[in-house]
Amino acid sequence: MTSLPQRIRRARTRAGLSQTELALRVGIKRSAVTQWEHPHGTKPSVEHLIHIATETRAGFEWLATGRGPSELDPLDSTPALLVDDFAGDEFEAQALAHLRRMAPARKRMAVAILETMGR
Repeated sequence: MTSLPQRIRRARTRAGLSQTELALRVGIKRSAVTQWEHPHGTKPSVEHLIHIATETRAGFEWLATGRGPSELDPLDSTPALLVDDFAGDEFEAQALAHLRRMAPARKRMAVAILETMGR
C-alpha cells in the first residue's frame, strides 16, 4: 500500500499539476504541498484533502486511506461531496442530531412537519 505522501504526489502528477499549481488551486503555499509529499512531512487537513481530490480528480477515499478507486470516472458527474447534506448552522445540527435518534416512523412525521412549516 502506498503512503499518503506518495498518493498526493501521484494524484498531482497524474493531473499534470506542479506543486505550485496545486498550491494555487488549493489556496495554500507551495511549501505546504512539498511538506505533504515528503515522507516525514506534515499531513494535510481533511478540508485540504477534499480540495486535492477535487483538483486532481482523485478518489477521496483512495487519497485519504489508499482504499477505493484512485481516479474518478470522467463520465460520472456525481459530486465528491454533497454540501447540502451537512448542517449549515447550530439549529440544523441540533435538528439532525434529533432526527438521527428517532425511529423511522417518527422521522417521517418530523420531515412531514418540517415540509409543512417550510411552505
